[in-house]
Amino acid sequence: MGLLDGKVAVVTGAGRGIGREEALVLAGEGARVVVNDLGAGLHGEGSADVHPAEEVVALIKKNGGDAVVNGDDISTWAGGKGVVDQAVDTFGSLDILVNNAGILRDKMMFNMDESDWDEVIRVHLKGHFAASHHASVYWRNRSKAGEEVTGRIINTSSEAGLFGNAGQANYAAAKAGIASLTWVEARELGRYGVTANAIAPRARTRMTETIFSGDGMTAKAGEFDVWDPRNIANVVGFLAAPSSQDVTGQIFVVFGASIYAMSAFKAAGQVTRDSAWTPEELVAAKGELFKGISSGVPDFSFI
Repeated sequence: MGLLDGKVAVVTGAGRGIGREEALVLAGEGARVVVNDLGAGLHGEGSADVHPAEEVVALIKKNGGDAVVNGDDISTWAGGKGVVDQAVDTFGSLDILVNNAGILRDKMMFNMDESDWDEVIRVHLKGHFAASHHASVYWRNRSKAGEEVTGRIINTSSEAGLFGNAGQANYAAAKAGIASLTWVEARELGRYGVTANAIAPRARTRMTETIFSGDGMTAKAGEFDVWDPRNIANVVGFLAAPSSQDVTGQIFVVFGASIYAMSAFKAAGQVTRDSAWTPEELVAAKGELFKGISSGVPDFSFI
């Protein structure tokens, strides 16, 4: 018996890296999985190769599970609908949507082209919304028909989106948008039995290997591999489970065996009074406004 016996899941960008492990973990817990992957390169180039998804499906079936390949471009409206429709048409329902697909086009903003911005926003942010929109239509219709719904949306944000990262204006903006989208989904869809959460993962993938250099991400024999993508996938399995119905609107930073439940934006300092402030008065009150705030730019130092 698995946590997800009888459930149907879609995982986007599931041919490699974190998405691959997410598909394998969900299948290992009993879910039937639609393994979506466009087969594109790290920067979004080329879309004819769907072999990574085929390999994942073959592995799931070898292990006794059930899965199918989907090659839709989820950054399009039709692609988002296509992957949801395939889950329902093939397996009879959809219970879990894991939005994972993404690309990188890292540049400092003064070197970034319009296409660099547009493509990253399209794949990450629109890709998350397109699939989520069509899944939400399906779940809402089922709920209104009187059926019990236990839908799960699990999005993929990033510490770059939560804290900002130089050289990733496009990626960080998309990932921050995904965090906000997650909160909106949780607010809007809870009444229909759907939860929405997001992870901000640190793991060994094609993306992170271009950022972290040296041997710091290399697994060492006999030691716990903190960079193993499966560490992330196990948290996704937890969020997908029926027992996590009370967990929604949350953002989790996950690294190795450390899981951080992040809080939403909240006031860190304030000045207040019953009359308007002039610019000069705000200059004088600056020390009080920022009291206890060491820097105006957040960092990753909590990990």
